[in-house]
Amino acid sequence: MSRRGFVARPNDPEHWIKAADTPPARGDVANAYSARLTIDITPELRGRIKVAAFRRGVTVADMLRDLLAREFPSATEGDAP
Repeated sequence: MSRRGFVARPNDPEHWIKAADTPPARGDVANAYSARLTIDITPELRGRIKVAAFRRGVTVADMLRDLLAREFPSATEGDAP
């Protein structure tokens, strides 16, 4: 099994964001998440988010996924639109 190194992002962020979706090369957990959400936030907010996740003992990604799932439940879980 060969080990992959880190890959640098392209110089053009718009091209990187709009690039064709490619399946992640990691395990089953990574395959469950096939979309990436990119938002612009201040460095201060990013720091607060990272500290909150650390204090809760979770990753930032997991914490934000839970937050978004609570705020935007599927139609079967919450009120139907």
